[in-house]
Amino acid sequence: MQSARSILTDPRTVGVAQAAPRTAAFLARSWATSRIPGAEGNRPTVGLAAQVLLDEVLMAAMKNPRLFPSEEDYERAGADMAAAHDMWQARGWLDDPASYHGNPPAPDRVTVTRERALNVGYEHVTFPSTYEPHMGEPGRDRWLGYADNRTAHAWVVRARQPGQPWLVCVHGWGMGTPFMDLRAFRARRLSRELGLNLLVAVLPLHGPRQKADGNGGEGFMTIDLIDALHGFAQAAWDIRSAIRWIRFHEPEADVGIYGLSLGGYTAALTAALEEGLACVIAGIPATDLVDLYRRHSPVKVRRRALETGALGPKAAAVHRVVSPLVLTAKPPPERRFLFAGIGDRMSTSRQARKLWEHWDRPKMAWYPGGHVGFFFAGSVSNFVEEALASCGLTATEPATVLSLTSSTAEAAAP
Repeated sequence: MQSARSILTDPRTVGVAQAAPRTAAFLARSWATSRIPGAEGNRPTVGLAAQVLLDEVLMAAMKNPRLFPSEEDYERAGADMAAAHDMWQARGWLDDPASYHGNPPAPDRVTVTRERALNVGYEHVTFPSTYEPHMGEPGRDRWLGYADNRTAHAWVVRARQPGQPWLVCVHGWGMGTPFMDLRAFRARRLSRELGLNLLVAVLPLHGPRQKADGNGGEGFMTIDLIDALHGFAQAAWDIRSAIRWIRFHEPEADVGIYGLSLGGYTAALTAALEEGLACVIAGIPATDLVDLYRRHSPVKVRRRALETGALGPKAAAVHRVVSPLVLTAKPPPERRFLFAGIGDRMSTSRQARKLWEHWDRPKMAWYPGGHVGFFFAGSVSNFVEEALASCGLTATEPATVLSLTSSTAEAAAP
């Protein structure tokens, strides 16, 4: 009886049971907004329903109660946020978030090994990450204690012709392996057919950088949201170091950046810190991790996190230093691009739309699907290739893409 009760009350079981009603509620809202002139693209379809349901089920499956915070975790995370807020305020980082970040050097002791995945030859590039949180920052010692995370990793796929432009790609949450990353970014198409050099950066605490006892990406979605802040700061630092490695060897090369999901957040952050990028493409981007943690947490976790200050106004203020909704992208609006799914229940379409607004409403494509549906949406591939061509990174003909109006974008955000 106890076993049956624990199964029925398990957040994963509850979440899966709620997936269908939540999907139905989303489709009802989509149907209502599809009647707004210019928002006809929101009209629900069987395919959209399936993708929304998949997102809901995947999110439910992630709510493992064994990973829920203990009371000690809540207290520590709340104390870290309060101390960070005081430090940020004293050092002026709340008013000038960009000043939180330093200027990384070109990497030293770079090693390159040749490997193969998905019938694509690539170079596995590693170098010591020189990133460290500032002295005295809450969580600094814990972050530096993640030993494997102190080595940066990247997968490099070179074009057949020398002297071609570079595209830095940043994967999503839970990824960080060649098989997943090269497939998600269609490495063969971008490199072999469109002639781009690719550098796919591995995010902190992912793939070979993950904690010994953790799952890939776990450090970005725990109650210790100061860890997530350090993760973004280190990601931007390491990617900027990798760009310096590219420019050291090819000073005249054009370099763009393209990220997916958590990588979309990171690409937008990096584009706000790094000069001279040819373009920035944010796909299905998360843009506010504190809000996502609040949104996706079970009620009891969210309530206790708010009570202890691990979530709330101070956490939101502290995260301003790594927020793509606060920092300004350096590429001009005509070189900024976004795409998102109207049924995205993970990063959510609302977060993508906030970045679109902050970026002065650049070109954006919406596809009728959920978070993982971007891979199957031909309109997304066309949009990315058109963006690259318009910035001079490729020589392909512009494609016809799914591009919706601002009124549709507003209606699409649930």
